[in-house]
Amino acid sequence: MLTQPEQRPEPTWLTVIRLLRWDKPEGRLILMLPALWAVFLAARGTPPLLLVGVIILGSLATSAAGCVVNDLWDRNIDPKVQRTRNRPLASRALSVKTGFVVLLVSLLCAWGLALYLNPLSFWLCVAAVPVILLYPSAKRVFPVPQLVLSIAWGFAVLISWSAVTGRLEFPAWLLWGATVLWTLGFDTVYAMPDREDDRRIGVNSSALFFGPRTASAIGLFYIGTALLLAWLGLEMQLHFSFWPTWAIAVAGWTWQSIRLRQNHLPPIAYGQMFRQNVWLGFILLAGMVTGAIF
Repeated sequence: MLTQPEQRPEPTWLTVIRLLRWDKPEGRLILMLPALWAVFLAARGTPPLLLVGVIILGSLATSAAGCVVNDLWDRNIDPKVQRTRNRPLASRALSVKTGFVVLLVSLLCAWGLALYLNPLSFWLCVAAVPVILLYPSAKRVFPVPQLVLSIAWGFAVLISWSAVTGRLEFPAWLLWGATVLWTLGFDTVYAMPDREDDRRIGVNSSALFFGPRTASAIGLFYIGTALLLAWLGLEMQLHFSFWPTWAIAVAGWTWQSIRLRQNHLPPIAYGQMFRQNVWLGFILLAGMVTGAIF
């Protein structure tokens, strides 16, 4: 009689990788992108390579801390949601104590990297920590928790810009606004397949808040993003090479907004649109770098 081969337990280090979401790089890259936009634009396309390295590592450490905090807050909720039930803390593959240790290590790494930055950037890093730590609780008390996440994302712009210039100029705030609206858009898309689970367990999301107007709201967020990026391009007098990449991003966001109006989209479609935003972000980055240099 044939028997199934016994499955070996997952190595702890691989479980920690899953806790940090490093097995799903799209979420790490989409946080890194606004920081890279800011550092390259503020430096007119040629930032110090060491600073770019610090920004990249800092975004990885920060997003790692955010993921662990989120899973610690939601360890008793995630098992009730199809998409999250196999996360390490939800499935009890890792203990709460291990989660806190990983969180502490992530925060210490972020703190060490922040010491490289100038005082304004350092204190912006400090100001971002409460937002990151409290975001997961927002879904319990705030009707649009994705706005809290968007503000946390926006700190990446302010920290990176000020790390180059030592101040926050008007273009930095245009980029901050574009980042906040962009994040509201793609994270609402990400929340859409979880609507029934979120409603059942009693947590909030922008996809629930906007209800049948969710697709329209996302479209407005993307329109605001496009307009602020266009204003930024004009304000900074970016070279013509920026505008084709802006047009590609606008076309991508328009296509997503139209598709979201279709009924009964498969859950995989929302993940695909989320990942498309990563590619659109990198296309915009290329346009910003070339547009700032020339």
